[in-house]
Amino acid sequence: MENKSKIWLSSPHMGGGEQKFVQETFDTNWVAPLGPNVTGFETDLEQYLKGDSHVAALSSGTAAIHLGLILLGVNPGDEVICQSFTFSASANPIRYLGAIPVFVDSEPETWNICPEKLEEAIVDRIAKGKKPKAIIAVHLYGMPFKADEIVAVAEKYDIPLLEDSAEALGSTYKGRNCGTFGEIAALSFNGNKIITTSGGGALVAKSKKVKEKTIFLATQARDQAAHYQHSEIGYNYRLSNICAGVGRGQMEVLDKHVGLRREMHDFYSTYFKNIEGVFVFSEPDGNYFSNHWLSAILLDPEKAAGKTREGLRLALEAENIESRPLWKPMHLQPVFAEFPYYGGSVAAQLFENGLCLPSGSNLGTEERTRIEKVLDRFFK
Repeated sequence: MENKSKIWLSSPHMGGGEQKFVQETFDTNWVAPLGPNVTGFETDLEQYLKGDSHVAALSSGTAAIHLGLILLGVNPGDEVICQSFTFSASANPIRYLGAIPVFVDSEPETWNICPEKLEEAIVDRIAKGKKPKAIIAVHLYGMPFKADEIVAVAEKYDIPLLEDSAEALGSTYKGRNCGTFGEIAALSFNGNKIITTSGGGALVAKSKKVKEKTIFLATQARDQAAHYQHSEIGYNYRLSNICAGVGRGQMEVLDKHVGLRREMHDFYSTYFKNIEGVFVFSEPDGNYFSNHWLSAILLDPEKAAGKTREGLRLALEAENIESRPLWKPMHLQPVFAEFPYYGGSVAAQLFENGLCLPSGSNLGTEERTRIEKVLDRFFK
């Protein structure tokens, strides 16, 4: 049997410019969680996102959500509304703070938090005497959520929006960058993301003051004194200057990588055009521009002659090709089973029938041919 190299779902893709920034850190001995690359990376992101964006580079997207909730005044016992259909990192920081997650279902167009169910949840929580402290909405797989509608609901009830844009750098809604809609937004540069710093993330704020407070909290909340003095609890959440160097090099190829991911999405859209029972997750209309961080499909067994997403996953796995079921909704996770949930079965159905396919910006003709062969065998 021939030895077939692994085709990953989404692997890191270097642009070539990263090394010069990393080398600089060694040449200047800035091997620390601060330095010119950190500042430079933050500036690069601020210029890319445009608008009123103030960026603090952190050790992860999860750290950004955690600090974001702290900055929004979330305390133990407070309630935070969170999209159920997402990765657990969106919800875990709510529990770090001893707060209560209230999960909300998705709508079928963008797979993101449903504006109607969101309002229903808010009204009911207020009626129960607990007005939510914040709303966490996610741009899933790079697809922007219904920003106009979600922002309108948040403003109507005066609840701050924390925008989880971990998967959506390079995506836009009505020409505006994801990561600029919330009071606070979180970005991720994990190894599998659209650009990577190995591990890393960032908090995006609307003011310089909030950015400075984020950096203060992320560097152990050390007061201004010659000695070590602390009036607040701090965290060790700052991004290192070396990782930020990788990020600076990656920013040079971000738009190119978005283009290549979108090409992978086009490849799947074209392939599945004539396959009965398969839906390729795509933008609902021209207001949405997705980076297609991950290309995903829904497979309806009734229309696809009994074929299932699990059958396809195993067929790909047999050829050393990675694919992955869609996120299992948070309200169905054992760790969150006791918490309130508002909605129907949209998220559950997506999980049941959905599969993420190899989407990396470093996949070429050879990989597509291998993927296509498996799809041909499975469907035809």
